[in-house]
Amino acid sequence: MLDVSDDVRSEIGDAEAARLLAGENSPGSYDCTSCRTPGDTGSERTSTVLFLGEETALLAFAHATCIPSQVVKVSEEQLQGAVRTITGDQQQASGQGSGARPAVLSVTCGQVLIDGTLHPAVVVEPNSAISRPGSTGPGDDFLPLLIEQGFRPVFDLSQAPETIEGWSVLMAMGQLHGILQPSAQGHGQPTSWWQAHQPLPVTDGWRVAANKSHTVLVYAAPTGSIGQQPREDLLREALERAAANGSLVAGAMPLTGT
Repeated sequence: MLDVSDDVRSEIGDAEAARLLAGENSPGSYDCTSCRTPGDTGSERTSTVLFLGEETALLAFAHATCIPSQVVKVSEEQLQGAVRTITGDQQQASGQGSGARPAVLSVTCGQVLIDGTLHPAVVVEPNSAISRPGSTGPGDDFLPLLIEQGFRPVFDLSQAPETIEGWSVLMAMGQLHGILQPSAQGHGQPTSWWQAHQPLPVTDGWRVAANKSHTVLVYAAPTGSIGQQPREDLLREALERAAANGSLVAGAMPLTGT
């Protein structure tokens, strides 16, 4: 009852695929890499999901009703993070931007109600002002830099933001691993804009909404605008204040992974 897609088969080879389908290397019971609930290859259809890094590959399993069998390409560092999640290696959960915006980024997950539908959202806020590369002034260029990358100002949370081309939100093993941006050259593999030092857990509701829509809304605000809000209603209030102050940008991003 194991599904092995053509893409997965081409990566692991016909011999390994045959062993999996024959039950020789199948796990029997497993935790679904998408919904994180138990599954059993002997009693329900199961998808093989291959996380593929530059040097390492990790084969995981998921309910076929959650996601199809597929190859998920991630950076080697992100894949090692997934491996550490499985082996229980604990590290401090925080994020660091890359490229032109080096800073520690605070990331909060929550659901935002838009037009009667709950949307999975990620809210990003740096712990300090972000200066443009080469700038020596005290100004905060976080939002202008993001607008140059395709984010759009948000003045009203009742409308969903537009999709940003080339960006995506990376999930693996049912947890948030990072936000990917297009490569600086405009081609090739995406690079990490934010990456969790330890995969960030999300609620079951957030995960279900993300897997249903395959889209995550990413909001960003300058330091001191949002803060760590313990409830989704308080998070929305903080987002609305930031939008009213002209201090909020956002973009919709496809969900990569599971």
